Amino acid sequence: MKKVLTIAMVLMCTIAIQAQEVGLQLYSLRNEFKEDVPGTLKIINGWGITKIEGGGTYGLSMDEFKNLLKENDLDVVSVGAGFEDLENNVQKVIDNAKAFGAKYVMCAWVPHDDNKWDLEETQHATKVFNTSGKELKKHGITLAYHAHGYEFRPYKNGTLFDYMAKNAKHFTFELDVYWAHHGGADPLALMKKYPKKFTLMHLKDMQNGVEGNNTGHEDVETNVVLGQGQVDIAGTVAEAKKLGIEYMFIEDESSRVVEQVPESLEYLKSLE
Repeated sequence: MKKVLTIAMVLMCTIAIQAQEVGLQLYSLRNEFKEDVPGTLKIINGWGITKIEGGGTYGLSMDEFKNLLKENDLDVVSVGAGFEDLENNVQKVIDNAKAFGAKYVMCAWVPHDDNKWDLEETQHATKVFNTSGKELKKHGITLAYHAHGYEFRPYKNGTLFDYMAKNAKHFTFELDVYWAHHGGADPLALMKKYPKKFTLMHLKDMQNGVEGNNTGHEDVETNVVLGQGQVDIAGTVAEAKKLGIEYMFIEDESSRVVEQVPESLEYLKSLE
């Protein structure tokens, strides 16, 4: 009987360790947070997720929000930061990351005029990320840029993303497989080309039939359950494990998020 209990405990620990690989980007539940912050955090806890990417407190004080996180066994391992703050007030970014105890800071968008994104914007963003990333490093925090699709426009024999990746000295990347695919890139090929550049991932699938573009914009309702769309989720997850990418965050921006996330989690379990 004791042997059976020991085996069960080992299996439970193994499942917990595997589950920690998959977290949630809180933006997925932005609408739910507007109605009920404590209840929304309980939903995440109910899914068995413990690692989250966030950065805000949804109108609560930091202490109030952190108490709710503790109650729901949620650990903020990555926080978002605006490009303007990284450029002009990196200390604000550092302070916020430290307040949450986060080891990663991610930036999801670089402001640009209309749909104009070329080498000039790419070089400027790369410089800002290297400068701010160097400061974050001093505090044990890793900066990851979340490419949104417009970076995959042609440049020389590759893309503008290639310029960023090759010149990223003090920052890394968070690969959003949906937006990379939407922007015309192959997420799996990117991981194989730059195995040391990606430290985080967003797992998001795209409805079949949707044609991408270079704007970084799309109807949120095109987010579908992982494994049911046109993105190679199985391939990228397998590669992420091979590369040792620490956190893969599910991000589902659709209005069906509460129904879809459990299904996505079931799909990911089927890949183990």
